Amino acid sequence: MHKSRLGFLVIDCEGGDIDAHAAFWAEALGRTVEATPKNPRYRRLEGGKQDIGILVQMVDHTPRVHLDIETDDVEGEVARLEKLGAGIVSKLDGWTVMEAASGHRFCVVKKQLPGFDETAAVWKD
Repeated sequence: MHKSRLGFLVIDCEGGDIDAHAAFWAEALGRTVEATPKNPRYRRLEGGKQDIGILVQMVDHTPRVHLDIETDDVEGEVARLEKLGAGIVSKLDGWTVMEAASGHRFCVVKKQLPGFDETAAVWKD
């Protein structure tokens, strides 16, 4: 048994200044940029306690938006999603990039946001 839920909406930005990109999206979405980034490639846009997580991420591909599904068992969630028809694009350190049959890419990541245990769906493996 494992749990998962929608974790982040990720705004992928190719090139430019990540701080400028984050400032734009924070203003556009009524959020603030995290005060102390933990990784130079990401900026978290902070909102209210019940708001969906939003990240701005620097990438080497065409700009797009993707979803992160957070889970307490990355391998278990990947297996569940494969049974639904998604495929693995790449496995990275601690997360997996997948692609739905519709062609949309998304990531399966370790749980990160507060309230995970109280709000995540429970899946029987």
